[in-house]
Amino acid sequence: MSAPGEDVTAGFDATVHAPNRLRICALLDAADEAEFSLVQKQLAVSASVLSKHVTVLMDAGYVEQRKAVRDTRQRVWLRLTDRGRRAYQGHIAALRAIVGPPAVTEARAVSPPGA
Repeated sequence: MSAPGEDVTAGFDATVHAPNRLRICALLDAADEAEFSLVQKQLAVSASVLSKHVTVLMDAGYVEQRKAVRDTRQRVWLRLTDRGRRAYQGHIAALRAIVGPPAVTEARAVSPPGA
């Protein structure tokens, strides 16, 4: 857990915290970059919903986009900036500090009835 008096929410980032933006950051943290359509498919959201969340992340300086032509079609690639990666990782650390380690309770240690 955290030390007494330590602000466990110091890394908490409201921009990253929204569920879809958190998922976008998680996906981009695991890869150098990802194509917009892949992110859209993984999140199971419409292009307009994803675009709105990406715009918020871009305005914060957390995500950059690169446009390129592939197979005669323009593609958009997304990547976390260094600032975005730090914000995401700091946010995850803050969430872990808030939640703390899983508590071992007597109920978890007892076998279920009939086992």
